[in-house]
Amino acid sequence: MHEDKELVKKTLSGKQEAFEMIVQKYQQPLLNYIGRTVGEYELALELTQDVFIKTFSSLYSYRPRYKFSTWLYKIASNYIIDYWRKKKIKAFSIDQQPEKEDSPPPIQIPSKETSIYKKYELSEIKGKIETALEKIPLHLRELFVWRHINELSYQEIAEIKDLPVGTIKNRVFQAKELIRKQMEDMR
Repeated sequence: MHEDKELVKKTLSGKQEAFEMIVQKYQQPLLNYIGRTVGEYELALELTQDVFIKTFSSLYSYRPRYKFSTWLYKIASNYIIDYWRKKKIKAFSIDQQPEKEDSPPPIQIPSKETSIYKKYELSEIKGKIETALEKIPLHLRELFVWRHINELSYQEIAEIKDLPVGTIKNRVFQAKELIRKQMEDMR
């Protein structure tokens, strides 16, 4: 967006409040993405803050011909990849049950619905989707979250991941199918 490019320009010229506006704009979408990727709210908050620090320190390398949000999500994606590499996470099967029954609840997103029944119904569906999301491979989960929760275009995701648009579409479809299968199994 043109507004983002102006905020970057102002930040680089020394206006700190311009970067604060960037943070305010992207904090929740970035937290949603990172939270669903790592599955722990406190860790997601910490990593989101780290991504904004990394973004601020790398702002001079931003090229205005690219969309700022795409650049920001690319930084976040790379940061999370580095985080997982350092943690050396173990591989798991999507059919594997969670190790602990009392695992932390998924990050909840406030609903804008006013009906209590509708809130309950949406809560049930969200819970099932969150549970299903946790069971699919991380690389598919990440793409699903970007496309269907953060509402990035296939083109934006392709630019972030340096993959062809067709590959992104295919993987998002695979993620949806795995989630659908998981949700069917929950019935």
